[in-house]
Amino acid sequence: MPGALPLLHGQISLSAALDDDDNVLQELSYPQRRIDFYVYLYQHRTVIESIVSYHMNLNIKQTCRVEEVKEWISGSFNVCIPVVIDGQDGRTSKRVLMRFPLPYKVGESQQPGNSDEKLRCEAATYIWTRQNCPSIPIPQLWGFAFAQGPCFTAIQHTSIFSRLKWYLHRVLSPLFGYPIRPPYSSGNCPYSLKTGYLLLDHVGSSDAVMLSETWDRLRHDRKRRANLFRGLSQIILSLAQFPFDRIGSLTIDNHGIVKLTNRPLTLRLHHLENESVPTDMDRDLVYSTSDSYYMDLLSYHDSRLRHVPNSIRDKADGEAQLSSLTIMRALLPHFSCRKHRRGPFIMTLTDLHQSNLFVDSDWNIKSLIDLEWTCSRPVEMLHPPYWLTSRGVDQLYEGEHLDAFSEIHAEFMEVFDKEEQNRSQAGKKSLGLASIMRRGWATGSFWYFHALETPKGLYNIFLDHIQPRYSKLDDAGMVEFERTVSPYWTPDIQTFLDGKLKEKEIYEGHLRDAFSVAQEEPSNPESPPAS
Repeated sequence: MPGALPLLHGQISLSAALDDDDNVLQELSYPQRRIDFYVYLYQHRTVIESIVSYHMNLNIKQTCRVEEVKEWISGSFNVCIPVVIDGQDGRTSKRVLMRFPLPYKVGESQQPGNSDEKLRCEAATYIWTRQNCPSIPIPQLWGFAFAQGPCFTAIQHTSIFSRLKWYLHRVLSPLFGYPIRPPYSSGNCPYSLKTGYLLLDHVGSSDAVMLSETWDRLRHDRKRRANLFRGLSQIILSLAQFPFDRIGSLTIDNHGIVKLTNRPLTLRLHHLENESVPTDMDRDLVYSTSDSYYMDLLSYHDSRLRHVPNSIRDKADGEAQLSSLTIMRALLPHFSCRKHRRGPFIMTLTDLHQSNLFVDSDWNIKSLIDLEWTCSRPVEMLHPPYWLTSRGVDQLYEGEHLDAFSEIHAEFMEVFDKEEQNRSQAGKKSLGLASIMRRGWATGSFWYFHALETPKGLYNIFLDHIQPRYSKLDDAGMVEFERTVSPYWTPDIQTFLDGKLKEKEIYEGHLRDAFSVAQEEPSNPESPPAS
């Protein structure tokens, strides 16, 4: 029996791989590709140090050094390399982070330019947030560059001539109808890498730690939760005070102009493209109506079923998934509001989780990091975080788990409502988000839109929280329902299902081959180098 093979996190046996809904064949390639990318970055650490020195405008007496590989911070889609800038004249040293997208996780091979797209959107979001929502605590963005394009440096670290040029441009641009450039100077960096990057302040200190480090231990403390919910509410409301007329992501062009002209970039979009699933969404596609966006999200699910080799386990599973997708399309008018069809669309953190928040000991938010995957979306897609009871959105089953989440949802909404009222009384614009979110919970759109965003979890969410609102069926009734409805997903459904089962058989054969070959080969102890 073939032994276990390494994944990015842990190992997997053949039996577990065959039972996994993910494309394990692709995931088995990630460890070596991570090693290759890390080795490249390690071999170019002196270039990284030179880039940091360039952006931070270090003088001849100041030096910086890349920290050891064991200190590198690995995320799902990025690696952050800490760089220490030595202190001078008795001052303490400073730490910054060079943040690189992982090309093997964002679909760079399948869709060249995805890494730059992600960086452009993230840099633009940092710039927009600092300019428009200064109350939101985010790291300072000191510089950034793209694999195909110029590099940008914070204006305070440039020459007097560059600062004067930027200031004159800022004063004169409105007079001639040109957009105002953000406080960054563009140019050709004398040092370059094959990948783009962001250069950010390192966040974290003795009085601010990742929320994820204390979440499980302290999440039952009501006082701390109140502080956290207040901080989250203030961030959400600050971002929402500048509504947009389109659905999309901010991006920055080679001239340094920030504008909402990129497709709404979410992690699921790049994840699907990384699996060679066509999304049929051009990078310059923005939406003027919510229903067109929702229909494209539903199309993601269709495309995933068609193109992921192990997306359907057997005929019954196929009928179950196809019937749920068919009904999801039919139910869209029940959960979307025509009143909000053309907006307002608000800037939303689509991947807000405990590791993106730094808090003090009382859970007051000290910093929000990782602004990737932020985009302008319909207000009716805004809801409290699903992870407030430490369960996945497709694990909130009827009974104690749903009851616990319902209780914490109400607690969050009470804090959110109060914060929105405070802002309204202070004369700030209010969109009535609390009432929209409460209506979403009451009508079930909370579940509908989460299902829309969760390709692998759609069926479970549909089965547990959407289907029962319309027809409560026993197991036999549900099987008959799925058998009856699934043919309406596509003509000649049986041919499609037969083809998918054949694809799965071929996929499983390749999976067995991969384990057999690995068993025959000598183990490879190679790992990323250590400083």
